[in-house]
Amino acid sequence: MILLTGATGTVGRLVTRRLSGLAPLRLLTRDPKRAAALAGPQDEVAGGDFDDRPSLDRALTGVRSALLVTANPLAPAHDERFVAAARAAGVRHVVKLSALAVTDPGANDLITTWQRHNEQLLRGSGLLWTLLRPRAFMTNTLGWARSVREEGVVRAQNGTAANATVDPRDIAEVAVRALLDTDAHAGRAHALTGPEAMSAVRQTEILGEVLHRPLRFVELTEDEARRRLLTRLPGPVADALVESAGRARAGAKTRVDPTTAELLGRPAGGYREWARDHLPVFRG
Repeated sequence: MILLTGATGTVGRLVTRRLSGLAPLRLLTRDPKRAAALAGPQDEVAGGDFDDRPSLDRALTGVRSALLVTANPLAPAHDERFVAAARAAGVRHVVKLSALAVTDPGANDLITTWQRHNEQLLRGSGLLWTLLRPRAFMTNTLGWARSVREEGVVRAQNGTAANATVDPRDIAEVAVRALLDTDAHAGRAHALTGPEAMSAVRQTEILGEVLHRPLRFVELTEDEARRRLLTRLPGPVADALVESAGRARAGAKTRVDPTTAELLGRPAGGYREWARDHLPVFRG
């Protein structure tokens, strides 16, 4: 039995699609109805929450490997509760979705510090572990879709700062391999990037090319970017993301790592390919 947390999220839903039918699968979610739409006929859906230890105990019963995806740096106990429940249930292997920023000594924002702590917690748990450390997701640019459709405009901070963004489909493929083959991946931390570092300005150009329409990039100031983030995120999280963007401006996120291509036996997916596959969202 493999347990997936975050099954309705960006990476989790992709892992669910790839694993369904390959192994006994259980999806842990706060919204079982939503997860049921993703589950295959043989998959189980378990209602639960990281704040509810008994629900974790139930969901982890009989589980061999688990994908751990937590998303709230203001709730540091989530990983602690999950790891404790996994140990108590006899889980053998946990694959943890982390972030590549943890390897940057200059990255000390709230989100990165939280992920470092979570990694250390898992490493010291006595469980077998695999760490997935992606750069920013290409899917983050879906946030531009409305302004692209309605105005032909992309608005973002640090438009010329390059980032080796990664296709979440590649992250999901690596996660599936790690969950199915513990021996090959236990004790490894995988740095996952795309095939090239690319700026938001260049991504805007590519979107315009695949849409066959001109798009305009508008640079946001740091204050403007923070105000936009505050409409959907708590203040400390918004501040952490703005701080992270500052490191990108200094060139901290440009390195392309070969691990994705090595693990998958093919080139990592590029932004143009990703954009072509998501054109309906930007066309409306």
